[in-house]
Amino acid sequence: MEPEYNEEYIRPYNNEEAHNAFVRVCDEPELKTVLEFIYKDKAEEMRQYFLSIKTIYEFQKNVIARFVMSVADKTADSLTINGLEKHKDGKKYLYTSNHRDIIMDAAFLDTLMLMNDMDTAQNAIGDNLCAKQWITDMMKLNKNFIVKRSGSTRDIYSASVKLSSYIRRQITEGKDSIWLAEREGRAKDSNDTVQESVLKMLSMSSGKNMKQGFMELNITPVSISYEFDGCDYLKAKEFQQKRDNADFKKTKADDILSMKTGILGYKGNVHYEVTDSINEELDKMVSDDDNRATVIAAVQKLIDQHIHKNYRIYPINYVALDERNGNSQFASHYTAADKERFDQYISGQLGKIELDNKDEDYLRGKLLEMYSNPLINHLAATNND
Repeated sequence: MEPEYNEEYIRPYNNEEAHNAFVRVCDEPELKTVLEFIYKDKAEEMRQYFLSIKTIYEFQKNVIARFVMSVADKTADSLTINGLEKHKDGKKYLYTSNHRDIIMDAAFLDTLMLMNDMDTAQNAIGDNLCAKQWITDMMKLNKNFIVKRSGSTRDIYSASVKLSSYIRRQITEGKDSIWLAEREGRAKDSNDTVQESVLKMLSMSSGKNMKQGFMELNITPVSISYEFDGCDYLKAKEFQQKRDNADFKKTKADDILSMKTGILGYKGNVHYEVTDSINEELDKMVSDDDNRATVIAAVQKLIDQHIHKNYRIYPINYVALDERNGNSQFASHYTAADKERFDQYISGQLGKIELDNKDEDYLRGKLLEMYSNPLINHLAATNND
């Protein structure tokens, strides 16, 4: 029987619940397999350590953050952040970012917060990722809260009302900041735009004054820039599968493969730019009397502008755009070595795609879109200043 979608189901675990959750998790044979994969001959030692953990902070600091940094050391050339210092003011914020990776987007942000002596945010995850109870337990131990993604229209609407109220309370009552991807699911082509349905969900708890309702959330866009996306070939493959079969649907196994590939895949340089809250700009753009549609459109525009303007653009983004357009317009932004590196990378990723009717030209075009769209949006945002 499906659990009721209420606050008890939505929220992460608290310190008082942590020990019992670890006991449940440590009884799972699958966890042993995961620990052996990560920690090799120290797997049992880590299992015993899990059983001794007393607080969520200890788990995040001593287990999750260390694991995330080990991932960064193995799969990224650099991991940097800018702008967090503006948010050490005791306020709680709704951080909303473009969405590249199922796991690492939020994991990197939380780890960087811990490294900067800040409380971590609660992170939104879809219930499609909670395939098993022990996975749900681990997610909730890491301050994840659950977003309902399936059900009837009435079920989704009811769940959205509850989720909106939950998010608002965390921020307005000074409990926790929140991280929420700007859209449901990743932007597979890296053409990042905030999804209107996400903003509509947030507005459900605003009351009559839409402008003030959004402003009290302290919405703060975060621009995430991965130089390389380990899941790019899986995303390209999915594009062709959907092109060739209108009824194609990903399986839970596909989601698990994407999670694993996103963690272990090469990322190059990774940068997070935490921008200012949109409140000051929003206050100037709309009035207290403006209707819901007008306010949502303004919020949508501001989030997109902040994220697009603050991308870190890499030489390969310029290479991708020139190759997509079949010219050398941006050749001054990269070297012959940059181009060779990118071309070799794309060839390698294409080689990983297994399809009976593999369309190499189409797949390559999709990969070029993924790496050029951030630059296209960045140029448009900066040219409109």
